[in-house]
Amino acid sequence: QVQLVESGGGLVQAGGSLRLSCAASGTIFQINVMGWYRQAPGKQRELVASISSGGISSSGNTNYADSVKGRFIISTDNARNTVFLQMNSLKPEDTAVYYCNIHSQQAAWARIVDTWGQGTQVTVSS
Repeated sequence: QVQLVESGGGLVQAGGSLRLSCAASGTIFQINVMGWYRQAPGKQRELVASISSGGISSSGNTNYADSVKGRFIISTDNARNTVFLQMNSLKPEDTAVYYCNIHSQQAAWARIVDTWGQGTQVTVSS
């Protein structure tokens, strides 16, 4: 089983920065995709950024929502199965609960498992 522990959320003024972290633990043979989603009150959960690794030892392609391009950066520490989200130039509309998500395998022949973190609140004041 895989567990995700998120940290780094909080309250920040518009224009400020925050860095989210998400560490994966448990039985992990390979992580294929790591990403961040967010859900604001009354809205559907949406993809913020993702990075595909193709294996824990390699870096991969990144994908960003249009609303965060140029402001947010997703990165990984593959040795520690950790994904980060550096959020700069934050806006009030970035306020949401941010969720970490990974697609991983426990063995080379195992199916891909989709795991979610517990969520961390990010609040941007105007």
